[in-house]
Amino acid sequence: MYPAMHTILLVEDDADIARNLSALLAAENYQVTIASGQKIALQRISETKFDLLLVDISLPDGSGYAVCTAAKRANDTPVIFLTAADDEVSVVTGFDMGADDYIAKPFRPMELLSRVKSVLRRRGKTQSLFEVGSITIDTVRGTVHKHQTEVFLSALEYRILLVFLNNKGIVLTRSRLLEEIWDVAGEYVNDNTLTVYIKRLREKIEDDPQNPDVIKTVRGLGYRLGN
Repeated sequence: MYPAMHTILLVEDDADIARNLSALLAAENYQVTIASGQKIALQRISETKFDLLLVDISLPDGSGYAVCTAAKRANDTPVIFLTAADDEVSVVTGFDMGADDYIAKPFRPMELLSRVKSVLRRRGKTQSLFEVGSITIDTVRGTVHKHQTEVFLSALEYRILLVFLNNKGIVLTRSRLLEEIWDVAGEYVNDNTLTVYIKRLREKIEDDPQNPDVIKTVRGLGYRLGN
């Protein structure tokens, strides 16, 4: 089982931020529509039902607050505000208007993705239980079971497994894996250390670690989750 593609309306007038953020979300299998201002955002909301809105509070032709209000009235769509600074007044106002979360710029990509997934999960718009081969991953409880028996992973082993889960069907290079886990590791993770962690992870979740079915090696390229 894999998560369905969720739709996100990104309301952001900075073209560079919108382009980079859209690419980041698309890489995580989200379908992104960009609106550069309040007028276009309101039109998109009237035409399409989105799973989530990412909204910059300051817009050239209005306010993100108006977009939030329209989204809540139309379909009670979850909203995460993007703020230019950690402005307490803006944050409080946003929550008073029904916003589900906020994140201050400049934001770290992994933090933003985590908040998006958390909001979608709280609102019941994302799947939390996944099956790959003989293992079951519950991302709400943070548990992994193999043949219905719980497998205990270290924090970094679990993080590596989630990276694969979030990139289903995609071949991940070793450099990409290192980029994804560097900010959660308690110590520096180099290429050799990554090899050790993948070996340990396979020993815990694979029926036959020498011939893995969950985390497969794509010779000369990297690794891929399942088939």
